[in-house]
This record gives sequence, structure tokens and C-alpha cells, in this order.
Amino acid sequence: MSKRLWIKNPLALYTGIDDDAAGGIVVSDARIVELVARGQQPSAPCDEIFDAGEHVVLPGLINTHHHFYQTLTRAYPDALNKELFPWLKSLYGVWAHLDPEMHAQASRLALTELLLSGCTTAADHHYLFPSGMEEAVDVQVEQARAVGIRVMLTRGSMSLGEQDGGLPPQSTVQTEEQILKDSERLIHRYHEHGDGARVQIALAPCSPFSVTTEIMRESAALAERLDVRLHTHLAETLDEEAFCEQRFGMRTVDYLESVGWLSDRTWLAHGIHFNDDEIRRLGAAGVGICHCPSSNMMLASGICRNLELEAAGAPVGLGVDGSASNDGSNLINEVRQGMYLQRLRYGASRVTHFDAYRWATSGSARVLGRDDIGVLAPGKQADLALFRLDELRFSGSHDPLAALLLCGAQQADRVMVGGDWKVIDGSLPDVDLGELVADHRAAARRLAQKAQG
Repeated sequence: MSKRLWIKNPLALYTGIDDDAAGGIVVSDARIVELVARGQQPSAPCDEIFDAGEHVVLPGLINTHHHFYQTLTRAYPDALNKELFPWLKSLYGVWAHLDPEMHAQASRLALTELLLSGCTTAADHHYLFPSGMEEAVDVQVEQARAVGIRVMLTRGSMSLGEQDGGLPPQSTVQTEEQILKDSERLIHRYHEHGDGARVQIALAPCSPFSVTTEIMRESAALAERLDVRLHTHLAETLDEEAFCEQRFGMRTVDYLESVGWLSDRTWLAHGIHFNDDEIRRLGAAGVGICHCPSSNMMLASGICRNLELEAAGAPVGLGVDGSASNDGSNLINEVRQGMYLQRLRYGASRVTHFDAYRWATSGSARVLGRDDIGVLAPGKQADLALFRLDELRFSGSHDPLAALLLCGAQQADRVMVGGDWKVIDGSLPDVDLGELVADHRAAARRLAQKAQG
């Protein structure tokens, strides 16, 4: 018989819906089966009870854009204090030396860091496939399964190298045939459809300045045929806008439409420099937008127009972006950053902590095309993040849900994925974090040494 777990009487909780669940949540068979109202008992006996009286409970946070491999080049000297294009050019030559072992260490560390921050689903955009890295996404699947987190792994691509007017070095680009053949292989081998999916694959040509128009069109056709999602960077900087106008004779959203991407199958990373008409068109098409606040601040790219995009009908979620432009993989920190950066655009009274929670949960779920995660409701997957407020930073706080962000939470105390506790008392059982960090640092040193000759 299925066991029932009652997560009882939380200090505070955000469900993402309006139902009263102050009495807690009942979990069974990987799903939420009941919300308990304040002062009430579950409708049937429970086998286990977890007293959440000192915990703030959230739906598992959802990261909709990342680059796991970039954890190896955090605070890299040659890339400091630069805007996007020169930043990329300074790092492409380093990343070109990535090998499978380094990639495994980078992915394991990024996924662990995310999980400890309350993240239960992570999308990664991997587009680097130099010689020897042909099975980079396979490596990520293995690491995600070991950590126990849900993933949307986007098979990225670069086909427009420096010789043809693009930014990446030729050693990192692939042919159209290589890209499409491997994309189809990964979908057939790993992509899971339906509720509770643990591994999903999407197609993700890197950006307009690193792929050809042909690969954009062919990726859209393949995604339609195999029913997977599409992802790319778009409208991150004014330089990108100028590149599109110069190379294609059109703005970014016009280009997106011209290659068959203006649909609810698509989500975009950054999405900063849209005009009013473009926001209307994106919303009407249901294109999702991933807001990456820390990265956008670090590279001084601009501020996403979250509220206008949502009002137009575009789902808006959050992403930590690459660990070389954010220098971290901490999603609860990104929720706080997202709230503060949006307040700079709209004012303090128009952006609340509830908006930030929405972007990190139900908004991000919609961006990834999922309706089984992102809220706490009967029938949804039991993905939960529980935080304690017993650190110095929270002393003197009054509203627990507000304090979690305003006082700067950094780590979850407990994290559940599909009904299984993955983080307990702020740590991952059976994971030696010291060993993980040592191995990862060694990989980062090897990569830097290879890049330096």
C-alpha cells in the first residue's frame, strides 16, 4: 500500500494557488494528494508526519536557463569587466578545451548547488561540442540521474564560426547534419513525455550570432515533428539587435518569426530589448521568456520587461544563466535578485515577493511547457523546497514569506523531488561535498592550463 506523508502545519507556505493549506500537505506516490486547511487533520490516516512548524514551504523552484559547464570559469580573469560580445570572445577559446570528465564535474557541481538552493527542476543550455565532446548531453543525463533532480536538457548548437561571420571559434562549431542527427538521437533515447518526467530534451541553437538560418529552420521542423520544445538566446543586448539587423536585415523578433519559431513551443533566454509591438506579438504567440537578473546585471545587458510580457500573455520564468556570467547556481538567491531588479524598472509597490515566487515556480513551469510542477495542489508532483529562518540574517523578521527573500535566504533545509527527500538538514545524504569541490576545482585548473597552452 502507498505510504502517506503529512508535512504538518508549516510556519508559512506559498502554494501558487488560493487554496488554504495552512495545515500542511499530504504526499503519496510522488504526488501531492491533499492540502490541509488551518486547524484541520488529513482526511485519512498518515503513515509519517513531518513537523514543518519551523519551515517556510515553497513549490520546488524551477530554473529555466543555465550553462552547467561554465562553473569551471567563474571569475575568470580575462573575462572580467566586459560586455557580452567581448566577454564571450574571451571565454570561447577556453571553453573549446572542455572534455567529458571536466563536463561531468561541472554538471555535478551545478546540479548539487541548485538542489541545495531549493531547485527541483533545471534547464541547461549546452551548445559546446568540440572534438571529444560529442556525447556532452549524455554526460549531463548521467549526472542529473545521480543527483536526483529533474532536468530539461537543451541540445544546443553552433554552426556559424568566425570564418563565416559568427563569434565562436571554428573548433566549436558543427555541421547541420551533425547537429540534427545528434538532436534526434538524444530525443529518442532520453526524452520523457507526460507528468512526472525526470529527463526532457529540447532543441536549442545557441543564438542568432552563432548559428545559420538553416539550422534555426530545421530545428523548428524537427521539434514540431518529435513534439519537443525550442530554446535560444534572444534580445539579450543591443549588440545582438544590431547584428541581426546587419546580417539578416531585420530585428530579432522578425527573425524569430521568419525561421518558424514564433510559437508556444519556444522559450527565450533574456528577452530584454523588445519594443511594445514585439511584446504584443510574443504574448499572442505564447512564447516564454526566461529572466536572468544576476547575469543581466553583471554584463550590464539591461532589464527584462516582465510585467508587460506577462500582461501580453507570455509566460515569464527565472534562470540563473551561466555560472561564468552569474558566478553562482543559487536559485533562491536569483528569486531575490529578480524581485529587486524588476523593482528598478517598475517601482517598489508594483513588484512584490509574490511576483518573484510566481516567476520561479508556476511561471517557470509554463515556460518549460509543464503543468505538473510549479504549484502545490492535489495531483501535482511532490516537488517541495523547505527553508528555515533560524540564521542571524533572519533575526527580527516578522513576515516569513517576505523575510525569506528580503533577508537573503541562501540554502534550503529540505528539498523533495517526486516525493523523495533529496536534501535533509541542509545536506545531501551520501554526498561528500568536500570531495565534490576538490574534484571540481581540479577540473577547473586543468581547463585553464589547457587554454593557456
